[in-house]
Amino acid sequence: MRRPKPIPVGSPLQILLLACSFALAGYAGVRLLEGDWFEVTLWFVGAAVVHDLVLVPLYGAADRALLRGFEAVDSRRWMPYVRVPAALSLLLLLVWFPLITGRVADRYASGTGLNADGFAARWLLITAVLFGGSAVVFVVRRRREAKRAAGAH
Repeated sequence: MRRPKPIPVGSPLQILLLACSFALAGYAGVRLLEGDWFEVTLWFVGAAVVHDLVLVPLYGAADRALLRGFEAVDSRRWMPYVRVPAALSLLLLLVWFPLITGRVADRYASGTGLNADGFAARWLLITAVLFGGSAVVFVVRRRREAKRAAGAH
């Protein structure tokens, strides 16, 4: 009879770090739910449902559309250079959407004492820098590949 494989256990340092991270997450959860626990729980459940039922299909559809758009060229080379800055830009948009659209500028200013103007311009600038940096990395890598291919012949 075959003995079951032992469950892999990390080093004592890894176990300690994992235990500390669970303790910190538990503490944060207790502090977060200290006030209005029902609304916080409703927000988390709603965010999970919206992510799984709305955003994931949108990610997939956008990725398929991007693949179809790049079918004429070698899409495998281009895709990471479009996917990564697009994902980061969309993540920033998702996190800062209320301030980018200016919907909560008054609440933000009264709560933090900071001015909420300029979030849209900063987000657009960050998005341009992400795509520009990705384009530069792509061009540099393509040139290196061309030099290697020329040197090999």
